[in-house]
Amino acid sequence: MPDRSDLLRAPAATAPNPPADAAHAPPERPALTLLAACVSTLLVLMNYVQPMTVLPQIAADLHADTTGQTWILNGIALGLASLLLVAGSLADNHGRRRLFLVGTAVSVAGSVVAATAGTTLVLVLARVVQGGAGAAILVATLGIIGHEFPAGHHRVRATGLWGASLGAGIALGPLAAAGLAAASSWRAFFWAYALAAAVLGVLGALALRESRAAVRRRPDVAGVVTLGAGVAVLLAAVTAGRQGFGRPLVLVLLALAVLLLGAFVAVEARTPEPMLDLGLFTRPAFLLSVGGAMITGFGVIGVMSYLPTAWEHTLGWTPLATACWFALWSGTSFVAATQARRVGLGADHQLALGFALAGAGSLLLLGSAGTWSPTRHVAGLVVAGVGSGLLNSALARLAIESVPAGRASMGTGANNTARYIGSSLGVAATVAVVTTAGGARGTGSPIGTGIAHGVDVALVAGAALLLVTTAALVLALSAGSERITGLRTLRAAPRGSGGDPGS
Repeated sequence: MPDRSDLLRAPAATAPNPPADAAHAPPERPALTLLAACVSTLLVLMNYVQPMTVLPQIAADLHADTTGQTWILNGIALGLASLLLVAGSLADNHGRRRLFLVGTAVSVAGSVVAATAGTTLVLVLARVVQGGAGAAILVATLGIIGHEFPAGHHRVRATGLWGASLGAGIALGPLAAAGLAAASSWRAFFWAYALAAAVLGVLGALALRESRAAVRRRPDVAGVVTLGAGVAVLLAAVTAGRQGFGRPLVLVLLALAVLLLGAFVAVEARTPEPMLDLGLFTRPAFLLSVGGAMITGFGVIGVMSYLPTAWEHTLGWTPLATACWFALWSGTSFVAATQARRVGLGADHQLALGFALAGAGSLLLLGSAGTWSPTRHVAGLVVAGVGSGLLNSALARLAIESVPAGRASMGTGANNTARYIGSSLGVAATVAVVTTAGGARGTGSPIGTGIAHGVDVALVAGAALLLVTTAALVLALSAGSERITGLRTLRAAPRGSGGDPGS
């Protein structure tokens, strides 16, 4: 009689092939997979920051007033933040490669409309569409990385490169926009972006393998509607609030956003298969992923995004010169993210170090909008850039590893939704602080002096948030509480070999 253990093991030898997201080796074409994922992410971020250096040309051509210029800057953020989590759910259920191809196709269409826009309204609507397409690309690419690269050093390297592409996009976007505008017009960037998106769509079709969660969930229509509408209305309120948060329109929009987001929470709590499982918020790693992304958006991206505008006003720099100096921060962020794996820290410790360096860099930049100092500018931008790169790399890892394996794109959507909501709120808060603090200098003070003072106040406020967050993380990690050591469990015993058994 055969040994009973042999009988128990026999089915495994003849088991059928695993489902779409079961454990597997690294991809057959890892270089092409990473190239498609990282370059597409880089382009989305280039497009995100594109108006920073050419907004005056766009405004002059389209006769955009202050409100119109604000919406040109924030239209893409509205599309991104509103659809990131929705796109994550669609990618997990219907296929990440499929959503990537849809995103690139819509990007081409949106870019053509933007390039031919004759009015501010048409350009803003095109930017919103580009944001929605960018959301599909971002969540699909990081979800594909989470599926294709096993947990361990393969995934650490891949997520580090993906995070680095965020910094590279922020660095290259203003430079490309300013250079193309100088050679032709501001419209040239959108034509170039349409061409690049089409090429990436072809590359993705050839290089990427399809993947999805092993267990598909029923569509959460009510969750999609309430979340998408709630985030859109919230960002509309924040954007309109730059001309004053006490206006009736802003207050109505904020109240409506609270109602819609409250309805989303109520819907998700009652839905058997929610788009966002509220139980994830009991996971320390998920809280760190979402909270860390929100603070990064508010305290890092929000403040740093305003600096180029301040430099142009106070130092008299040209758009191209401003883009070159800004690239020192974002370029350093790119390098730091690519090399973050060599630091040898877990995602939680790396996040703490990133917050500390980003806060220190903000303090080193005090006075940068008032007087030109090469030493101060270089030191502040480099230190802040290293911190930003470490944050991007750590948050990319947490976005994947903080959720059940089959929900990698949903984790990415939640992480990036928090990041872009935080950045929109951060920019609005920075503008409000600069305006208020600058006005406090008195009506007799030069405009440049008021802006410089306001920027310093915003830098101190941002640094305080980042350093307080650092202290809280360090204390929690050093205390070794069970709520935090759950993060170490992810590093010590990663889920399988990159498989997606479903949630």
